Amino acid sequence: MTVLAKEEVSSRIAMEKTLKYSQTVEKAGNLLFRFPLKKVRGIPLREPIAQNIESVWAFCPDPTDILIATYPKAGTTWAQEIVDLLLHNGDKEACKRGPIVLRSPFLEIFYPPPMLSGLDLLYQMSPPRIIKTHLAIQLIPEGFWEKKCKVIYVARNAKDNLVSYYHFDRMTLTQPEPGSWENYIQKFMNGDLGWGSWYDHVKGYWKEREKRNILYLFYEDLKENPQREVERIMQYLDLSVSDEVIARIVELTSFEVMKENPMTNYSFNPKNMFDQSISAFMRKGEVGDWVNHFSASQLKIFDENYEQQMEMANIPFRSNL
Repeated sequence: MTVLAKEEVSSRIAMEKTLKYSQTVEKAGNLLFRFPLKKVRGIPLREPIAQNIESVWAFCPDPTDILIATYPKAGTTWAQEIVDLLLHNGDKEACKRGPIVLRSPFLEIFYPPPMLSGLDLLYQMSPPRIIKTHLAIQLIPEGFWEKKCKVIYVARNAKDNLVSYYHFDRMTLTQPEPGSWENYIQKFMNGDLGWGSWYDHVKGYWKEREKRNILYLFYEDLKENPQREVERIMQYLDLSVSDEVIARIVELTSFEVMKENPMTNYSFNPKNMFDQSISAFMRKGEVGDWVNHFSASQLKIFDENYEQQMEMANIPFRSNL
């Protein structure tokens, strides 16, 4: 079979998987709505996740599984695509085999049938698997630590993370109503959003990074020097790819390319789940966009609160490049 013929087959299979996934979401229809939050060990999670958290904790990973952990909207999809490309030696066709949600399942996600949960998808796959989670470190299944799985954490500065999460909650019709920007800032500072406090989340993984051999990355570093950070991920995963492949991965995971890639831009999620006419899933991907959202008074309150919550944390965040 020629290279062109292989690409055509790969493209057809990907299209079939994407269509099947989209149709399944549409069939869920009115079973999908803005789910309320319910606390698990003090951390608010979407109600279906909270109701099934025991099943998540019972998940037993393979030692070769790779966990990508982030607070929501901190570069999750970016890290997933980088790792998938590294595992496939930069083969973009291999990474077009299906939507990112099928290639790298969301560990704790639960939806009403006929939609599959993250666990359903994982149990259908053979290791090594790339697994996504937004769970705080204290809610991660113990098996990941017992099996010494590779864990990559990506952290994004609080202000940009807040802005991105706000726009995400506006368009994601399974998340609680975000309300006004003013009120959303307060909810963020109070840790009253899905997956809890950003402050506790980033501090929790930072504190445990050496003990648990976690590769702790910063979104801003990825933006500033993606080649260096892709190489760090490669080394952490004990992989070896050529400089040419690294350069290709950097190009394929640029914001501009991923925004147009139907396997990563979440265009496969129909409007009853993601209404991208409100806000794109991949909106700007910038560092410093927060300056376009905060008023002077909001910024003063936020910065004072940040200093209190992050006192003694010593995590080198940057809000500008």
